[in-house]
Amino acid sequence: MKINEVKELLAGTPTCEQLAELKADERSGVQKLLAAYYKRLEKAAQEKERFTKMLSYEKKYYAQGIQYVAGVDEAGRGPLAGPLVIAAVILPQDVFISGLNDSKQLSAAKRDKLYDEVLAKAVAIEVNIVSVSNIDKYNIYTATQRGMAEVLEHLPVRPQVALIDAMPVEAKGMETVSIIHGDALSASIAAASIIAKVTRDRIMERMDVLYPAYGFANNKGYGSGAHMQAIAEFGATKWHRRSYEPVKSMQLEPVVAAVNELYSPQLEPDYVFSINP
Repeated sequence: MKINEVKELLAGTPTCEQLAELKADERSGVQKLLAAYYKRLEKAAQEKERFTKMLSYEKKYYAQGIQYVAGVDEAGRGPLAGPLVIAAVILPQDVFISGLNDSKQLSAAKRDKLYDEVLAKAVAIEVNIVSVSNIDKYNIYTATQRGMAEVLEHLPVRPQVALIDAMPVEAKGMETVSIIHGDALSASIAAASIIAKVTRDRIMERMDVLYPAYGFANNKGYGSGAHMQAIAEFGATKWHRRSYEPVKSMQLEPVVAAVNELYSPQLEPDYVFSINP
């Protein structure tokens, strides 16, 4: 068997007999390919084990006869500009999504890939884009709590239990469980963190086209040096939170009141959050 044929064989699912034959092959190239194959298998097994541990919270409820467990997380509590985005995700009980983790631990490219996989595999997803006016009206903590309750109540499939990253939340007709660092401990919360983060990043990247001076595509609304300089030079946009410094000290008029926008990216794939200058 030629080296290229060995490589092609090991890229698939070789039989035990084929592996035994390759193990007996004394060519160094074959042995290197075989070693790489077993290393891939070990890595895949470790990832499967890690993901299984991330389902431990969900499995506790599945064992009690609960059918649907939602995970809830947000993106954008800290930035000076832009909306807060909250996501709720219900995963199937037998799901496996390789590489799923807290969105902050992943590259943008990996998050984009996982976003598509979560959309494809989830039982249900709901997104809540919390307006700047509601952030200023209620304060970010309360706006987050209210937004999380809203997103759970609007899920296309009703969960019996909701696992929430760090925040205590009450939602009608379901048990809610706050988990510290939940986005790294629960697969459902990690999936929600991916949906929320990717959605918000895309909003900020579109916002950057309309407000290029503020560098929103890079800083995502956080107070980078360039962003702070732009505020000092050009003032605040309608997307800057009046309750956050340094905008708060500028004593500007409140932003125009706007409702939160809820939608399911599975049911409304063409939904586009409206951004106007």
